[in-house]
Amino acid sequence: MDTERVVATNRRARYDYDVLETYEVGLVLAGAEVKSLRAGKVSLGDAYAAPQEGEIFLFNLHIPPYEKNTLTPLAPRRPRKLLVNRRELHRIARAVDQKGVTLIPLKLYFNRGYAKIQLALARGKKKYDKRERILEKDERRLAEK
Repeated sequence: MDTERVVATNRRARYDYDVLETYEVGLVLAGAEVKSLRAGKVSLGDAYAAPQEGEIFLFNLHIPPYEKNTLTPLAPRRPRKLLVNRRELHRIARAVDQKGVTLIPLKLYFNRGYAKIQLALARGKKKYDKRERILEKDERRLAEK
């Protein structure tokens, strides 16, 4: 039995960034947000993570309010705390301090019932890097024919 159920992926991330390292981290959510995630309503497009005050927060993750929620709705793009091992937190914080390195989410999924995010330490690609990659793909495609 597969225990991992992917809710959303950031397909654009690997095109725009060179992934240096990946981490699996937990996500602190309210009950209605979990219901909305299970329904598959989430957008990772503009999301990024950053260390603040000894913790890591995820910004711009859009989780729309759950339709059947009777409690006061939460802001869809509020900062959400990430649950990270202390050793990994220090390693990530040091890496993000380097110029050009950022934390981006690659995918959001449920693992054994818990919401998890695969975060990546990444460095942005230049326009010419993207062009080279497209040319390489085209050459491989032509070579297969």
